Amino acid sequence: MTVSSAQSRDYPIQKWVFEDAAGRFDIDLGDSNMLPGRFDDLVVPAGLELDYGHDRGLGALRDAVAGLYGGTAESVLITQGAQQALYLVYATLLTPGSQVISFRPGWQQSWDVPAALGCRVELVGFRPDLSFDVEAAEAVAGPDVRLIVANSPCNPTGRRIAEADLRGLLALASRTGAYLLLDEEYALDLSRSPALGDDRVISVSSLSKVYGFPGLRVGWLYGPPSVVDGCAQRKFLSTISNSVLCETLACDVLAHRERHLGSYRELTTQGLALVRDFARRNADAVTLVEPQDTPFAWLWLTTGEEPLAMCRRALDMGVLLMPGETLGASDGFRICFARPPKAVAEGLTRVEQVLRPVSPTVASPPVR
Repeated sequence: MTVSSAQSRDYPIQKWVFEDAAGRFDIDLGDSNMLPGRFDDLVVPAGLELDYGHDRGLGALRDAVAGLYGGTAESVLITQGAQQALYLVYATLLTPGSQVISFRPGWQQSWDVPAALGCRVELVGFRPDLSFDVEAAEAVAGPDVRLIVANSPCNPTGRRIAEADLRGLLALASRTGAYLLLDEEYALDLSRSPALGDDRVISVSSLSKVYGFPGLRVGWLYGPPSVVDGCAQRKFLSTISNSVLCETLACDVLAHRERHLGSYRELTTQGLALVRDFARRNADAVTLVEPQDTPFAWLWLTTGEEPLAMCRRALDMGVLLMPGETLGASDGFRICFARPPKAVAEGLTRVEQVLRPVSPTVASPPVR
């Protein structure tokens, strides 16, 4: 996956989603989350008191999250989505001059925020098969490396980190004294997280992606109590606490976790089958990277057109896609299929109409 060439072609995801695309699509195949749930799907206890709650999160919610890992609540901090959890880790662990190693393409926060904090950010890519290039990370690691950031399963590639590569990153963190920050938003089984029982690993996740409740803005970090303590202090200085209403609703989501995950698996199974068919029909224009339990897939764009240009034409057809330029790549696009099959099928039909660049029309010479 192209890394170096992509750096000069970045396009802010914030601009793409909230400015360019706002109000211009009726089919969303761009956002990376499960079909959003509805308020009516959840239960609010009668007489709920809307006080400040707790700076670390409601006790019942922290216990529920700890249960996902098979750990203890002292290792859990509830946050305003995974985005705040990641930000708090950066703000807590990093100081000017620290080195951060992150994988690209990925989530721009992992390189923008550390850079804004005065850190030296080293971006490494993936191997040709889109596995994590641990050797590249080892090659750039210096004596001041403080944080290694990895997303597994990865957004946008849809690929999980292999066990051998994970062991390599853990060994690198241990050898250098760095922390390994794992963004595990798309992990379905957090009981297998490396954060359990390792005081150099921090896991971040939320209810936004596989559960389909991004509007609740409820996320968390799970890690060493000392890191949790530092993050909790900084959270208090920014937001004090989360919404008691949202945290109470989050408890209801996790209480019915298997039902929500059942819906997720059903939609993604049906949607992925449609994307596979789409890729087969258009093998001259795209190559599908088979996802590993993610609600989206990465498709190489092989027409020679820049992904942003193609996605703009898809937007003109009322379909939101995610161009690679918003994620640090210049050679493909991400498509989410955790949607009703009818919507996925219709969206893919429209994309098919704009998938190949339009050749300029050559005017015929005048007849004399």
